[in-house]
Amino acid sequence: MKPTIYNPVLFLALLAALPGHVQALGAQTKTDAIQTELPEFSANPDVADFIVSMSAKHGMDGEYLAGLFASIRPNMRVLALFAPSPHKTPSPPSWKRYSTQFLSKARIDAGATFWAQNKEALDRAFQQFGVPQEIIIAIIGVETYYGRHTGNFGVMEALATLAFHEPRRADFFRGELEHFLLLARENGFEPLRTKGSYAGAIGVPQFMPGSWRKFAIDFDGDGTIDLENSVTDSIGSIANYLNMHGWQKGEPIAHKIKLRGKPKAEWASAGMLPSLNSKELADQGVPVPKDAPDLATFISLPTPGQPTEHWLGYGNYYSITRYNRSTFYSMSVVRLAMAIKNQKGR
Repeated sequence: MKPTIYNPVLFLALLAALPGHVQALGAQTKTDAIQTELPEFSANPDVADFIVSMSAKHGMDGEYLAGLFASIRPNMRVLALFAPSPHKTPSPPSWKRYSTQFLSKARIDAGATFWAQNKEALDRAFQQFGVPQEIIIAIIGVETYYGRHTGNFGVMEALATLAFHEPRRADFFRGELEHFLLLARENGFEPLRTKGSYAGAIGVPQFMPGSWRKFAIDFDGDGTIDLENSVTDSIGSIANYLNMHGWQKGEPIAHKIKLRGKPKAEWASAGMLPSLNSKELADQGVPVPKDAPDLATFISLPTPGQPTEHWLGYGNYYSITRYNRSTFYSMSVVRLAMAIKNQKGR
């Protein structure tokens, strides 16, 4: 059956007329949206075009989508969190300030407990995908404190706000909004009830909708993929994600190094992808460990008023950066994983 093609002008009229019709639905799915001066989605021609596209590409019902958009509002809190106020002077990067929140004794102890409680799934993920248990645990620990904090924002509202009111990454978030609506249809859940981060990440591992559809797996064998409620599915999905992004079983992740002098500018500017020849680094005075892979990336972790911490990262480190493209984030995962493994071995 061919999808119905909708006219954007007709959709604007339909959207404007729908709030009364969906009032009960909106009441049931009340979010923490902040009333703003931004135009409602029902008055936004870009939303109308998006609905037309979803109908044409995926055969989604236009009236249904219009009703969803009429039930949500642009959320200024989402925009504020995504783009901090330009009037606030940014603090200089501080590895100590950033990492302290993730390397607390409480989070390390909770990680060791999580390991004991989920040993079977973690061991199976390691055997199947080659990703060490402590790395999977650390990602969950950094992302959601082992599933305790998965977000209170309406995911559709957050994604729509960023898709239609955040021009810097509008294309990305419109893509994620598309994935989210397809994900809801595929999994049979109500889009307006799903909660997540202000950027639209969902569940224990905080997958974006596109990553859920591409990398999430049914690891508990119940026939469904549930990253909101199944820790086992979350464990397997993280392992699959890293594996699909190049994780190599048994290879080192990163080594801490001590430099005698200042790092060369070309080392720091080489990027996250390992592209520096380890032998050449050694010839230039870098204390490269004997088991280092052939290619490395140079990692600097500055803290104002303290000596900068330096590491060499390899292919497996790069896989972690595909989860979140932040050096501080990725190294927090590495350090937390090391601490959890050490705690478990005591």
